[in-house]
Amino acid sequence: MDPVIVVGAGPVGLALSLALADQGVPSVVLDEGPGKDEPRPARTVVLREDTADLVRRLGCASLREKGLRWTGWRSVRRKQLVRAVPLGEEDGTVPLPSPVHLPQHALTWELRAAAEARELVRLVPFSRLDTLEQDPHGVTAHTREPGATWWRGSYLVGCDGARSTVRKLLDIRFPGRTAVERHAVAALRTELPWPGEAVLHRSPPWRTGGAEVTARPLPDGVWRLDWLLPPRGELVTPDALITRIRDTLAGWCGETPPYELLDTGVYTLHHRLARRWRSGRAFLAGDAAHLLGALGTQGLDEGLRDAENLAWKLAQAWHQGASELLLDSYQAERRAAVASRLRAADQSLPILRGGAGLRTLVPGSARGHDTLLADGHLGCGPLGAPPSYAHSPLSPQRAGAHTPVSTPPGAPVTDVRVTAPDGASVRLRDRLGQGRLLVVLVAPGTGVWDRQHWLTAGVMPRLVEAVDALPVRAELLVSESYPGATAHTVLLVRPDGHLVAAFNGVRPAELLAAADAARGGAPGTAYDAGATNDDEGAHGHRDRDPAGDRADDRPRSRGEVRAPGGSRRSGGSGRSKGPGPTRGQGRSGGGSDRTADVD
Repeated sequence: MDPVIVVGAGPVGLALSLALADQGVPSVVLDEGPGKDEPRPARTVVLREDTADLVRRLGCASLREKGLRWTGWRSVRRKQLVRAVPLGEEDGTVPLPSPVHLPQHALTWELRAAAEARELVRLVPFSRLDTLEQDPHGVTAHTREPGATWWRGSYLVGCDGARSTVRKLLDIRFPGRTAVERHAVAALRTELPWPGEAVLHRSPPWRTGGAEVTARPLPDGVWRLDWLLPPRGELVTPDALITRIRDTLAGWCGETPPYELLDTGVYTLHHRLARRWRSGRAFLAGDAAHLLGALGTQGLDEGLRDAENLAWKLAQAWHQGASELLLDSYQAERRAAVASRLRAADQSLPILRGGAGLRTLVPGSARGHDTLLADGHLGCGPLGAPPSYAHSPLSPQRAGAHTPVSTPPGAPVTDVRVTAPDGASVRLRDRLGQGRLLVVLVAPGTGVWDRQHWLTAGVMPRLVEAVDALPVRAELLVSESYPGATAHTVLLVRPDGHLVAAFNGVRPAELLAAADAARGGAPGTAYDAGATNDDEGAHGHRDRDPAGDRADDRPRSRGEVRAPGGSRRSGGSGRSKGPGPTRGQGRSGGGSDRTADVD
């Protein structure tokens, strides 16, 4: 079977290719650029606990050295401390997970190095897509000069950023809101009074502070400072930005301390959501599918979740075939989750930015507003918490054998310690991303078992038999405990870590039914090249495209494919002469996951 074509070699495209490789699926990553990313210290990303674990599983072992985990979060209004929140482990407790903050180029370098080490991934630089054709058996794509080449793939995923060529070739609209927020940003090396802590200062008392300034620490004594700008303010000159830096440092430290300015920029945040995320055998992910970032939310976080959600479904389709329902569920789950995030930001903006509207409906206090902002920055609440797919088309029907635990169906599971089949004690998240379901038995006292023989103890033989009978690959694990679960509770977990269902005991028939629902049922009929999966109402943004997109998003003719010499070619597996790929090879190449924003 042909490899998956990934268009774009930014963090999302590289993460998708690595996730596919971990599940035995080859990919070709088409990189518009040269395969190198220039350092930009002011362009940083914040990874939540789940996405940081995903990146680590994909092979970024030195993420801890490249990034910094915040030790705390401070909110200040004028001259008063409103809130101080410890992050990470403290006295054996975990009040809130600690995000990882790192430069985006460092993350991209790590992912690229991991991809270059995988046999199933081939990075192809200087490969700009200009043609995309689909047929019932696969996708044919053409990249233009230099080195014009035809590529054949089983599926294609556009991870090529906000100005996505894939999205335009598929004629998918990208409505939303332009210039939701503007920020000036600076990366500098200095000493601030809160080492390791992120600080949000609202209404700072100095003249150039503006409405809000944020300081977020990075490794090696570097800080990223962001100033919220007026929506239609004047251009920020270098001199004006230097004045802001000096005034801000003096306001925090009493006087301006020595500092080394590393990088600056001004960026504009947009909120957009693609109408469709799937068109036949082609998909959108990352900034090609959505733009968000106001109020501390992180678009890259959502893009990595796109990759994790889509990878196991494409792997199922590539290895064993998949129902249309399974492939459609990517759009149903991920688009709804991002739309919910965007709606929450839209509802919060009038409250937090001093406008009218919903501000009159929500009790307004500095502390309450701070909580809304902290949600986005710390990964909590509707602005930042990991998504739950409670209404997924892959959810099984409720049965009498289902039992409640602290994790609702569709939500990410808690990362407990589990015993693996080889007797090793590992984290539950370490078993994710392998393309198989996880079946977890809650059995108090597991720690005293003879791990060489635990598969033959108690109810295990019956559960082993039930797991072997499932219609998809599954791994059996045992845990001492799980929040809200009683002894002999059985959890069924998807490959991306979301709970399918929990059962009160070993229930082979119900377990099989839930596993069948999680895979979307048996593989369906052949792909209909004319079918589309439109979803018009999942996002409440104004249905308008920016002026720059109106000209580019026009329909394109997709009736034929032309070879580099100008001769007509069908959308089949034929090749033009030159270094193009042959059918069935496993490769991947690079691509650019660019956005118009710093975050």
